[in-house]
Amino acid sequence: MASTPNFSAYKVPFKTDKKYSKAIAYFSMEFAIDQPLKIYSGGLGFLAGSHMRSAFELKQNLVGIGMLWKYGYYDQVRNTDRSMGAQFVEKVYNFLQDTGIRVTIDINNHPVVVAAYYLSPDVFQSAPMFLLSTDVPENDFLARSTCNKLYDQDSRARIAQNMVLGLGGAKVLDALGFNPHSYHFNEAHALPAAFHLLKKHDLNVEKVKEQLVFTTHTPEDAGNERHPMEVLLEMGFFNGIERTDIERICGLDKGVFNHTLAGLRMARKANAVSKLHGEVSRNMWNGFENICQIGHITNAQNETYWADKELYAAKAAGDDAALMARKREMKANFFKIVADQTGKILNPDALTIVWARRFAGYKRPDLLLNNLERLNKLVNDTKQPLQIIWAGKPYPFDFDAQSKFNKLVYFAKDQANCAVLTGYELALSKAMKQGADIWLNTPRITREASGTSGMTSAMNGGVNFSTWDGWICEFGEHKKNAYIIPALDYKLPTDTQDEQDLNNLFDILENDIIKTYYAKDKKAWASVVKNSMTDVIPFFGSNRMADEYYSVLYNS
Repeated sequence: MASTPNFSAYKVPFKTDKKYSKAIAYFSMEFAIDQPLKIYSGGLGFLAGSHMRSAFELKQNLVGIGMLWKYGYYDQVRNTDRSMGAQFVEKVYNFLQDTGIRVTIDINNHPVVVAAYYLSPDVFQSAPMFLLSTDVPENDFLARSTCNKLYDQDSRARIAQNMVLGLGGAKVLDALGFNPHSYHFNEAHALPAAFHLLKKHDLNVEKVKEQLVFTTHTPEDAGNERHPMEVLLEMGFFNGIERTDIERICGLDKGVFNHTLAGLRMARKANAVSKLHGEVSRNMWNGFENICQIGHITNAQNETYWADKELYAAKAAGDDAALMARKREMKANFFKIVADQTGKILNPDALTIVWARRFAGYKRPDLLLNNLERLNKLVNDTKQPLQIIWAGKPYPFDFDAQSKFNKLVYFAKDQANCAVLTGYELALSKAMKQGADIWLNTPRITREASGTSGMTSAMNGGVNFSTWDGWICEFGEHKKNAYIIPALDYKLPTDTQDEQDLNNLFDILENDIIKTYYAKDKKAWASVVKNSMTDVIPFFGSNRMADEYYSVLYNS
């Protein structure tokens, strides 16, 4: 029952640059475009959102295909004891246009109607986007619930979500008459679109490869989805293509279907998201035959959205006093949010460390608490005070991650200079980066594909303090534009890694960072801040990244 509307009503509504004339459809399960549109969970969405903003700024011929999540990821709230709670509240957006497009896909031998909603570029200055939903009257309750929650905990529900994004998105593009030169999968969630193309091309995988490019984001094994073939076949994941054909084209990984591996075998080219991640990814998939070339395009963030203009104006004028005064003002504004959430009034003149991102074990959000003696000494020092603020949204059903969050909550309760915030979304993220002197990043090395939060902190005068992983390896120069925890042997037992990293962290904090920040002569600290601001733009701005996707991936 696909409708055939006039695509001119929803086309890229601006003249595209000839340099970027090839039509691209960018599929992602989440997009962090702006605070009011809550269809993202974390870094993957932040990256995709910046990509869409830069595609708009560069006038690229690109549309985004995403999902309209009825309840978003979740709303992070506090229980009565201040521990973390998760609420699922229906979201309503008056700035989205119902295109009237309805396509039908089969999920588990059941017809499901997919509706497409349009986000016009003039709303948030992004590429035009089509957001898909099954929450329409034509569907039964189960089908309508498919788009309820981003990353549903039920594996069959997640498979259905992938089918809506990939197969539904491909059919919406067909209905629009938009014929992409390249289908770009930001992670493997949209893989069913590849089987839509495969069927179109009479199972000619070489024809599919001509149209498909793929970005892999995670070296974490758990981040590369696998499912039994029987379940996927039953769900209709392969768009009616026979099992023997799927196994011939995609192969199996230890008897199960590996979504990332299939993406690498069906794309003409793939990219990792940092130079180091490229090396890790090539090693990770080296033993598998018939995969495409894996290069790298380092992630970046949109400086127009993230960078503080007053801060950069002061830097351009060579006015260190104005730069530091603006940073202090930003800290004071952020501390109003801290006071509102926690009842704690922090000092804008005190050195402030922020740790904020998705809560995952390898990111080690609670690493500092592994040596309470040294930590307590620093946060209770009245002569050279240290303030520490944490935030982040664990997966709502990851109880280990929630336990770490709550561990920090209970620690911070009794500490005047420590706080844990809830609601880590775009608006709070920006405020935290404006208020951070030090942006702490503690992943076990080789486990962070890229990480981008430190980029936007640097754009707001925050200095990165990080392990040697992800994008930092292309940016960081110790004591010049950042502070780097020395790389160690990542093959060591994790407890040993944690102990060594923590000792090095405290040594650098005590001997370098605190002393430099509180020195009578402020020139050394100002120099690190300015070098960080200089070195992060333009390379780690997403205009470079969006341009590179055309030159390296789409035009290849």
